[in-house]
Amino acid sequence: MTAEFDDIRPFNDDEVPLVLKRVLADPEMHAAIGAWVAPGLNRKAPWLLRPLIRLGLAWQFRGIRRVDDFQPRLRGYLKRILDKSVADLTVSGLESLDPTKGYLFVSNHRDIVMDPAMVNWTLYHAGFQTVRIAIGDNLLSKPFVSDLMRLNKSFIVRRSVKGMKAKLKEAQILSRYIHHCITEDKANVWIAQREGRAKDGYDKTNPAVIGMFSLSKPKDRDYASYIRELNIVPVTISYEVDPLDLSKARELYAQEHKGGYKKKAHEDVQSIARGMTGWKGRVHLAFGEVLNGDYEKDTDVAAAIDAQVHKHYRLYESNEWAHATLHGDHTEPTNADAVKLAERVAVTRDTLKPYMLRQYANAVQMKRGLPALTSAMDAAAPKSDDTKDQ
Repeated sequence: MTAEFDDIRPFNDDEVPLVLKRVLADPEMHAAIGAWVAPGLNRKAPWLLRPLIRLGLAWQFRGIRRVDDFQPRLRGYLKRILDKSVADLTVSGLESLDPTKGYLFVSNHRDIVMDPAMVNWTLYHAGFQTVRIAIGDNLLSKPFVSDLMRLNKSFIVRRSVKGMKAKLKEAQILSRYIHHCITEDKANVWIAQREGRAKDGYDKTNPAVIGMFSLSKPKDRDYASYIRELNIVPVTISYEVDPLDLSKARELYAQEHKGGYKKKAHEDVQSIARGMTGWKGRVHLAFGEVLNGDYEKDTDVAAAIDAQVHKHYRLYESNEWAHATLHGDHTEPTNADAVKLAERVAVTRDTLKPYMLRQYANAVQMKRGLPALTSAMDAAAPKSDDTKDQ
């Protein structure tokens, strides 16, 4: 692979030993794991806990010499996470795809880590190669996080660059890299359909993402055939429950009523941890059909992706209940996870309730071909902000 991609690509096999040595020696990683697995001991006796964490990691990662050695070590952790946080993980559509081909999976996006992790889990168990994952550099606030992500076949999307000229250059490199992965390496790639998660629960592809794909198209090349060459497959991930629904509601409220939302230091890392371990209920992954139309422009491709994502989204009672509640029907839910959601909404601050409900209700809007619900559509969303978040 050309050196042009060295700053963004996943690590190669010959780089793995040195990177692992660096990661295992990183004190910030020991502190982060300590705060996660034993917060009390991490505060009171970090001098005791963190050396033990380092020894434990060294034991877990022993014998890893290649990238393909790394991911199998993670499967046990992921299985335990899925067993504790997912009631049932189902999948559809893979029977129509060819394991020997490389696909560009363009996915709706609800969770930073678990979306591509569950895509990888289902692909691996169906005999497909796992994906190279597009991840924004805004999530790589710590060097050890960047190292671990690139060991796990992630490549970096440089969103933090300043200036239009620099942004265009980075987008062109990213475009050439993705095209190289699909056409030359025959590798699978995962990328979200938009920058950031769909915090309001309404999945919509940003045409700028499609425009990035085509930046590497030769001037004399037909647009439609170039898009078809990328083997784009829409992927729909449907969660029964979002463990980050309240934090997303706070962010949406702040953006609408306070002029913006400022993230706390390393908030994304905390969101990753909660998203991984929090209860999700049932989850369904639907792999769509390869896009093979005679597309003329980026918006045509984005619309084709949206059509499949909305078609394949699986509704749960949590979605139906939230939609009915926002429209004045206060019938009590019967499904256990929907009941728990209703209980959490009931004790949430009034100003945040509509934002929580819309995250679930907008899936119903998508399925019906209707626009996203917004504050203007709420009959009477309270505006006071004088009580504490629950």
